[in-house]
Amino acid sequence: MKPVSSDRLRTFLDTEARKLGFDAIAVASPDAIPLAPQRLHEFIAKGRHATMEWMPETQERRSDPRILWPEVRSVIMLGMNYGPEGDPTELLARKDRANISVYARHRDYHDVIKGKLKELAQKFASRTGQDVKVFVDTAPVMEKPLAEAAGIGWQGKHTNLVSREYGSWLLLGAIFTKAALQADSPERDHCGSCRACLDSCPTNAFPAPYQIDARRCISYLTIEHKGPIPHEFRHVMANRIYGCDDCLAACPWNKFAKLASEAKLIAREDLKEPRIADLLLLDDQAFRTLFSGSPIKRIGRDRFVRNVLIAAGNAQDPALVEQIEPLLDDPAPTVRGAAIWAIAQLMDPCRLSQLLSKRPQEQDPDVQAEITAALGTREMSH
Repeated sequence: MKPVSSDRLRTFLDTEARKLGFDAIAVASPDAIPLAPQRLHEFIAKGRHATMEWMPETQERRSDPRILWPEVRSVIMLGMNYGPEGDPTELLARKDRANISVYARHRDYHDVIKGKLKELAQKFASRTGQDVKVFVDTAPVMEKPLAEAAGIGWQGKHTNLVSREYGSWLLLGAIFTKAALQADSPERDHCGSCRACLDSCPTNAFPAPYQIDARRCISYLTIEHKGPIPHEFRHVMANRIYGCDDCLAACPWNKFAKLASEAKLIAREDLKEPRIADLLLLDDQAFRTLFSGSPIKRIGRDRFVRNVLIAAGNAQDPALVEQIEPLLDDPAPTVRGAAIWAIAQLMDPCRLSQLLSKRPQEQDPDVQAEITAALGTREMSH
């Protein structure tokens, strides 16, 4: 099949995409990422996907758009700017406040972008008579390599997409179509010798440029990881309670990014710098209410409060003990364990020993380990 009359159809796509709020649009051929399958295989073979078992389970489909949908002829990649008003890492200095990753401070982008993608795809299908499918993040699509192949940006040394126009602040979506469109030229790598993103990572999650180990990434640990946060990462997490923007914020290309006022996804005021003390009080219903329509809701109250407790332990404010102490009796072992660690950071050893000695016998092995670690080598008698 010859490419559909490119100029007029492309003008239509660009115009409609801009009307819907997309900031970038480009086209890639479905065979444009030949190196991606091997890189994905090596990432998984080294265990760097951590507990994200959906990655090896979908590895084959993820490696090639034609496996996901054999009839695809073109991949339309779209990006939406979510640039913040300032440097999100500045909040790290305010220990009483919780730092939420920029993308999660507004309505769930999966819902926002998917709705707009469907609208654009329907208009495109009506214009061309060709079938379409839309994908946003949760599907086994390698958006970043495809966006690079389409020319929207390039995968930087932090493995995220970087754009000369929007820095590291683009959310991506894809429309697969049977229509054969003229592909755009790929973007070349403009990172040069810069390693600002690598050097900014608080947990050294980059084994080498263009490689990431999720097991050491705060975004993985606070969002995907279900158990206790490994001890080696707790202090460096500081007040990051959902995700981490350090490597994104460090990218020098951000200074060329469009103004935050031009971003289509605007942060909720109540999520820009929430108080740790307030978030510690969230029960399941309050959590669901606060994060209704937010991507944060996906991890559930227990995992979220676990993260907040780590931030509380790092806050160096003994006044937080009042909010933490009731969580020692929380039904969720993950919360109880994090509460023990947090309170141990804020209470002198004698008071801590007295407090924990009065507690009922703990049955969960992870929580038992937290008690042992908090009290050193001393044995508890209950």
